[in-house]
Amino acid sequence: MSRDLRNVAIIAHVDHGKTTLVDQLFRQSGTFRENQRVEERAMDSNDLEKERGITILAKCTSVEWTKEDGTNTRINIVDTPGHADFGAEVERILSMVDGVILLVDSAEGPMPQTKFVTGKALALGLRPIVVVNKIDRSDARPQEVLDECFDLFANLDANDDQLEFPSLWASGRDGYASEDETARSGNLDPLFKLIVDHVPSPGLDEDGPFSFLATLLDRDNFMGRVLTGRVQSGKINVNDPIRAIDSDGKVVEVGRATKLMSFDGLDRVPVESAVAGDIIALAGLEKATVSNTIADPAVTEPIASQPIDPPTLAMRFAVNDSPLAGREGSKVTSRMIRDRLYREAETNVAIRITESADKDSFEVAGRGELQLGVLIETMRREGFELGISRPRVLFREENGQRMEPYETVVIDVDDEHSGTVVEKMQRRKAELADMRPSGVGKTRITFSAPSRGLIGYHGEFLSDTRGTGIMNRLYEKYDVHKGPIEGRQNGVLISNCSGEAVAYALNMLEERGELFIGSQAKIYEGMIIGENAKPDDLEVNPMKSKQLTNFRSTGKDDAIRLTTPRVMTLEQAIAYIDDDEMVEVTPASIRLRKALLDPHERKKARRKG
Repeated sequence: MSRDLRNVAIIAHVDHGKTTLVDQLFRQSGTFRENQRVEERAMDSNDLEKERGITILAKCTSVEWTKEDGTNTRINIVDTPGHADFGAEVERILSMVDGVILLVDSAEGPMPQTKFVTGKALALGLRPIVVVNKIDRSDARPQEVLDECFDLFANLDANDDQLEFPSLWASGRDGYASEDETARSGNLDPLFKLIVDHVPSPGLDEDGPFSFLATLLDRDNFMGRVLTGRVQSGKINVNDPIRAIDSDGKVVEVGRATKLMSFDGLDRVPVESAVAGDIIALAGLEKATVSNTIADPAVTEPIASQPIDPPTLAMRFAVNDSPLAGREGSKVTSRMIRDRLYREAETNVAIRITESADKDSFEVAGRGELQLGVLIETMRREGFELGISRPRVLFREENGQRMEPYETVVIDVDDEHSGTVVEKMQRRKAELADMRPSGVGKTRITFSAPSRGLIGYHGEFLSDTRGTGIMNRLYEKYDVHKGPIEGRQNGVLISNCSGEAVAYALNMLEERGELFIGSQAKIYEGMIIGENAKPDDLEVNPMKSKQLTNFRSTGKDDAIRLTTPRVMTLEQAIAYIDDDEMVEVTPASIRLRKALLDPHERKKARRKG
């Protein structure tokens, strides 16, 4: 018997309005009361998601919609991340749904992440609904954007059914959708109706043995591991015996379903049973992980699962061994760092942890700088102190050739900055794939670039484009190694003493380059305090004080006015450092330093190098 249930995912490029649209679906379906106070972008519950305005974790929710004939339809909705760095989440959750809503900005059109996620959805045979969002933008070009979506589907080998996609014009912020391109008011009923009419109900076998593919994993302090996914067949009741099988059919563990939960609005609510087609969260197993099949003991065949793209970038997370270690954080030992990283790897299958031989550092491999930056920032807020190395790409050997990861880079810039961007990208061994006007004095440039060359470029890109450029990156392929790529042009100013910086000394050092610290900042030998104006590193004394004499002369004793130092964010610091440098990360500070603090050790290492 087919029930009135729909499972749908909302996919889009970052900042095209997915989470805002889900907010409005909540409000108009009656999930929130009229007078209930709800935060904007309620689905972005994580602190970092709220601060950055992006979705990092895929989340499940559900709404009830009443048709005109009075029948209720339950719609399970999955809000997905838009950044390619969190693509592992997207790949897995698409196997839980029967349809996708592709949300596209009416001015920007389909972007790299749109292509990435749509390709995954079309490969699974899902038939998309296209919603052209932000229709009220002054620079909207809705009809062109719809044509671009059709071209995108055709390029991704969509079948005839998928190319006959229904579309709506919408404004997620103002809460309306319409089949009329000129509409500027209304509600989201057309979208609800289209979901119910176009997305098929699950239509799975409710009479067979219970089986369930774990697609998301998180940890609860009271329930332990909580696995989320869709029931593929049969029925499960609380306390039924179950077992977990890996993708090769081997039994991982045997246990009971101690807790079952379904989704109601933003909440997980306990239920006594679930049947095929339901998206649920299940607790009771200690070892089962993502891509495992959780099933009745009689089931021996695992459910096929999507392979996850491999990590392309790695950083070294080390114990903080600076002279200021332990003063600002509460978690500083290698054991604490190790436990936290392995706990992260349990729930985030897109990262890989490798422990070093000396047990004092760990190589953490992931999908990109943003993903690893979010992990470091999360650990920092939890009280950890870490030493972080420069990101490095992961190479492969194929047929005797060294291969490296490449990315598709799509850049939108004002016409006046396009020449500078092309020149800088070509210096970084990027190949120009496409360049065309995108309207209103802007140019869209597409490159194929080695990931290695893009490390540290974003800050320089923003400076070159006066903050107006938009860069989007997407993993493309592994290809032949491109040879050496020029790195940072300038050397650094390195402190040769420990203590507190003195304004008099910093004033003298300003002519040497740009400073990263202000007066009275805590410093130590080997710490980087600024950027040298020349290519070489320079050791300096930031604690040199004025010699006291009996002589005074006019103009010599004016008040010292220091230029405001350049303060870097965590991402900027990680992008800035060179191979022989590290970022010291604590809950209160971000400092740059040489990996070897002793100048004699650095000279020895240089001679060996």
